[in-house]
Amino acid sequence: MNTIVCTVNGKKHTVACEGSESLRALLVRLGYISVRDSDDCEGFAGSDTIILNDVPVYANLMLAAQADGSEIRTAEGLGTSRNLNVIQQAMIDAGIVQSAYNAPAAALLLTWLLERESNPTKAQIDQVLSGIFIRDTGYEHYYLAVKLAVERMQSGRYQSEIAPSFREELTYVGKAKGKIDGPQLVAGEASFVEDRVLPGYYSMVVLRSPYAHAYITSIDTSDASAMDGVLSIITHENCPDVFYMQAGQGNPEPSPHDRRLFNRKVRHVGDRVAAIVAETMEQAIAARDAIKVEYEVLKPVFTVEEAMAEGAPLVHNGLVEYRAGAPDDLEAYNKSADPRDGKVIYQFPLHGDIHHNIASAAHGHIGDVEKGFAEADAVVERTYQTSQIQCTPLEPHICYAKIDGGRLVVHASTQVPYHVRRIVAWVCQIPENKIRVIKERVGGGYGSKQDILVEDLVGYATWLTGKPILYRNTREEEFIANSTRHPMRVTVKMGAKKDGSITAVYMDVRANTGPYGNHCLTVPMNACSKTLPLLKCDNMKFDVITYYTNIPPTGAYQGYGAPKGSYGLMVCMAELADALGIDYYDMAMKNKVESGYMLEILKGLGEGREGTVVPVGSCGLEQALVEGAKMIKWGKKEKGEGADWKIGKGFAMIQQGSGLPGLDHSNAWAKLLTDGTFQIFSGGADLGTGLDTISAKMISETFCVPLELVTVTSGDTDSCTFDTGAYASSGTYFSGNASYLAAQDLKKNLLDEAAYQLGEAVEDLVLRAPGEVSSVKTGKTLSYAKLSHDALTGTGRGQVMGRASFTTNHNSIPYGAHFAQVAVNVRTGQVKVQKYYALQDAGTPINPELALCQMYGASLKSIGHTLYEQMILDEEGRCLNPTLAEYGVPMIADKPEDFKAVLIDVNDEVGPFGAKSISEIATNGAAPAIATAIHDAVGIWMRSWPFTPEKILKELGKIS
Repeated sequence: MNTIVCTVNGKKHTVACEGSESLRALLVRLGYISVRDSDDCEGFAGSDTIILNDVPVYANLMLAAQADGSEIRTAEGLGTSRNLNVIQQAMIDAGIVQSAYNAPAAALLLTWLLERESNPTKAQIDQVLSGIFIRDTGYEHYYLAVKLAVERMQSGRYQSEIAPSFREELTYVGKAKGKIDGPQLVAGEASFVEDRVLPGYYSMVVLRSPYAHAYITSIDTSDASAMDGVLSIITHENCPDVFYMQAGQGNPEPSPHDRRLFNRKVRHVGDRVAAIVAETMEQAIAARDAIKVEYEVLKPVFTVEEAMAEGAPLVHNGLVEYRAGAPDDLEAYNKSADPRDGKVIYQFPLHGDIHHNIASAAHGHIGDVEKGFAEADAVVERTYQTSQIQCTPLEPHICYAKIDGGRLVVHASTQVPYHVRRIVAWVCQIPENKIRVIKERVGGGYGSKQDILVEDLVGYATWLTGKPILYRNTREEEFIANSTRHPMRVTVKMGAKKDGSITAVYMDVRANTGPYGNHCLTVPMNACSKTLPLLKCDNMKFDVITYYTNIPPTGAYQGYGAPKGSYGLMVCMAELADALGIDYYDMAMKNKVESGYMLEILKGLGEGREGTVVPVGSCGLEQALVEGAKMIKWGKKEKGEGADWKIGKGFAMIQQGSGLPGLDHSNAWAKLLTDGTFQIFSGGADLGTGLDTISAKMISETFCVPLELVTVTSGDTDSCTFDTGAYASSGTYFSGNASYLAAQDLKKNLLDEAAYQLGEAVEDLVLRAPGEVSSVKTGKTLSYAKLSHDALTGTGRGQVMGRASFTTNHNSIPYGAHFAQVAVNVRTGQVKVQKYYALQDAGTPINPELALCQMYGASLKSIGHTLYEQMILDEEGRCLNPTLAEYGVPMIADKPEDFKAVLIDVNDEVGPFGAKSISEIATNGAAPAIATAIHDAVGIWMRSWPFTPEKILKELGKIS
């Protein structure tokens, strides 16, 4: 034990520390919680950045003892949420404080930079942020934040435009007003699950399978159970015999229930074998190492081709059950079932066949594709392959649960609090009223936190033991035991006439769902449903088949299948245009959809049921194409620097959805408080995207009051009403619409109460700033505060409230076009993205500054997927690159040299104040835009992502 003296943010500390304790651990112990860990002490993500003796360092890479006598600065020294410094405020105003897990570290570094440079250059900003990993906002607006801070320091105000403004008649909606939870996040104040943990908690660790495919033949926990501090060990022998699935989707789910908490059969390297709960983490790890397990190792399958081969090993070979729609031959089908494999339970038929490793399938068509191909002057058929990639949220999956008043309280970093409650209730076999789920701020989700990957186990262990339990994934566990993007093989056949008119399209999607069927139908379906409706074509057909394998688990990831389908469909169209000798852009303009076009193909693209055929509604696709082509100077050939560099341009049309019409459901309620301020309760789950700010703006806009007079409570299953969750781009459209309608209901009831108190007719009353009701007939006014006070007196009529529920069958589809200019080195195979322009129609962007940053973040993420991100497995199924540094993600030096996000102004007919979704669609453009740009540069077609230098050189014939 050492005693050290250090000064942190001007405060002197004399503290004892163990010789092995890291400086970050010491700082957190002292209460400086802004110093976070995203990479298990790897020194990559930068969430643990501090200033030590005026030098930026990673606190995780130093021992506490090394800080003896040091001066240390953390984000807590910059300002509080009620008194931010100039760069913290500028970061919020620029829209870059979103999931914000390492926003405090970025604010600290930029503050340090501005103390040295009064007007930093982009190169200096790049240098100081070079060790900070930003996944959500794509770096571009960090330059804007610094510029805003400089302007404010020099003149006392901002001079630069933060974001375009929309809807002149509105005050808050469509205007950059700042994110309401931005101050607490950028200041590093308590916001995340780890910040809610109370002293006296127990730690949990998981023993994981070293094999990709095996039966557990014996497991001996006797020595481990007898060790000091061990409270409980859970295995397949003593866990509930409940089969469920981890996808946070609608109920009944379009995913098979094909797992227990622990299975006798392990199906991937990293699969759960045992969970150990102990008083300390060290005790839990020691007990984990003492468990003895014997396995019967089986041959694994890793690819779609291996899974579909005749006689392939079966990933699942247990009993198959149906809750509805069981086939007549089910009894015969189950005769070969092995009880060691457990069960696969379908809530309704998904056309699965586990005897052939098929988890689900879907088929559909409109018109006659064979007739369409016969009418074509040219037909191309190509296959495009995508890789397995990780979501890499900065905050690993984490859960803290406790018993309070005989109920299970779960603090979760989740996109789907109500699905967490439902699934944990299933696993624990208790009613939902015994469970409260509190969604804390989410330090990055990107789809992976739509799945219930840790809450099921932590919830059960807490209910079983009665003790508070904390569990957090290691970064390696994020790779080997979490949801990832489904690898897919997409075959597209397309025919067209000489003038470029497409006559037929066929898509064959073969998806790899890994060991369990989370989202096994819906993700691959999105490869078709979010791409085929882009084209005006009377003859379309699709086949989607998803296979079980033994790769690490897959699940939801931002884009949800559409990036793969977009890659295949758009590149195939470009190849067809090339075969016809016509311009790819001209072909896109000829075949794109526009408002009013009837989307017949949607009939076959429902989630396990027939879809609804609707016309295209608001649509900014043509404007995005025209403006993007002008920005990139389409058709103008650029010359590279030197003989080795060749320049090319490409683009892609893209679309997504705004929630799931006919399936999603959102609710909200709002109330007027006694002093005339407001509170709104939304079931929606803000992931950092600004959904809570959208809810607040619904109230502010309706009642003419500033955002600071509105409090938003969300994601708490006790205080808020049901919402299906933040996935499928539903937040703005569904949760936002529920908040909008709740505000309108509150307005109706407030005006009714005002009419009663004033003795006026409702139709003569209007709402106006600074927060009052006014009569246009008599001039009488009534403040919200007095109205509320009088309504709540002994003779009043009660609190003024509003409530709403939102469902719809209407499709409000966001559209866009992404353009890229790349430089390809024909000697090394290197690809540089020189220009990237993302143009998107999001209806009315309610938070335009946040929307732009989400476009940048999703685009850069997909550039990483396209060029280098890939999980690499060895022949035994072990992930060889399970760290952020080995895996490789885009940092500030990797962003395009010229990077622009452009919001196309349309007004949707159904969205709240005309809004549609914004961020998920932005993942769909990079692969096809870059692939077509590479072809324009050097004449090769890249049909497998990532487009690594080795693949480039192989296609160029430089290597074999």
